[in-house]
Amino acid sequence: MNNLFDDPQTNTLLKNQKVYRKLQINYQRNQQQDQTAAIDAAAANFNYDHCKDEYWNPEEFSLLYGTPLWEQASSSQRIVLNHLYWVAYYSQIVSAEIATIFFNQTSAAGLYAQEDFRLVCDTLDLESAQERAHIQAFRTIASQTEAALFGQRVFTYPMRGPFAETVIFADTNALKLWWKQVQLKCFGLLSSDNTFLACQYFTVRGVRTLNGKLVQHKLSAYYQKHPDPENAPIPSQISYYHFLDESFHFNSSTILSHDVVKCLKPPTKFEQTVANLGLRGCQRDHYHFSAAINGIFWYDPALYRAIYQVLRSPVFEMSDREAKEMIMACFTQESEGLHRSYQTHQEAMESYKVYVDKLDYVWQSNREMSLMAANSIPKYLATQQRAMQNFLATGEVASVPRSQSTFISTPAEVANAVLEEAS
Repeated sequence: MNNLFDDPQTNTLLKNQKVYRKLQINYQRNQQQDQTAAIDAAAANFNYDHCKDEYWNPEEFSLLYGTPLWEQASSSQRIVLNHLYWVAYYSQIVSAEIATIFFNQTSAAGLYAQEDFRLVCDTLDLESAQERAHIQAFRTIASQTEAALFGQRVFTYPMRGPFAETVIFADTNALKLWWKQVQLKCFGLLSSDNTFLACQYFTVRGVRTLNGKLVQHKLSAYYQKHPDPENAPIPSQISYYHFLDESFHFNSSTILSHDVVKCLKPPTKFEQTVANLGLRGCQRDHYHFSAAINGIFWYDPALYRAIYQVLRSPVFEMSDREAKEMIMACFTQESEGLHRSYQTHQEAMESYKVYVDKLDYVWQSNREMSLMAANSIPKYLATQQRAMQNFLATGEVASVPRSQSTFISTPAEVANAVLEEAS
């Protein structure tokens, strides 16, 4: 019997008390500082009319900040652009958190077969409950704001499932959306029955969260520095509460992806390949940067129609011609806003490199973030100029040539990537 309980494949987490203690401290502190009640109360009290005349974020975190539209906008229009940044940014966060809830649960399932992993599963349960509160708050504020400003959705969308395209303004089409869904469903199945892949999911989650930390720290600081915090705009309060929750979520991702995996047997070649393809997919999702919204890696041609709606609305009252000319000016030439977004893109990429550097199974292309690094301001402008021609002529956006596309990998590209790394 003693030999049975000394099996090296059992009690792997409790055998490493340092790692277990890290998890325990993070979980207990997250419980103690859980912001769910504060977020729920703030969202329930939100009324757009009560905070429509003040900024919700630092000024530079406004839609199309530093572009010709921003330079020409009146004071009241700039406030609306500031609000729309919040709406657009947290609409993207909603999409990411829907997927997070699902993969938290499939990853927890992948840990069920391991001894002493209850603490990890309890942590993920708490985080998923917090994500549901975040989603409800973001949707409440974003929907009310768009209803007040436009009477219709622009950046928001009906509730979606976890297999939808996470990037809500992406370089995609129906076929590629289907293929991405297939890949996500396959990973969900694999990670629910594979402990290494269950933990490795948090490598991808950690990388994706790093960019959020860069922006959300600044958004949360706006509330912290507000001269009257108790009467600060409710969206600013929620930005702060959300950042506090997400700080613990990032800690969980780091412990699981950097420490817990070392309590497991080394990954097989297959597990390493799946893990690296997940990181490669993250690079592809984060290839783009947006002149419209600093810190969200949207594909701007997919955003033209939404910006057109904003410009044609009563907020700006532009004619069809004026709106299209403004879109062309904002997206096809260099601006302060474009350079700020590119800088954030580069900062995010460098932080990703640091995050994966100590993981010995990571491919060199992921270690160097070479796909993400391939983008540049000249490439961005060339893409916009091609897409703009079609938009001005038809009101639609044509797909970019395949050589410029950064869609999720096709089966052939997956095979080539594996062969390249193997060689």
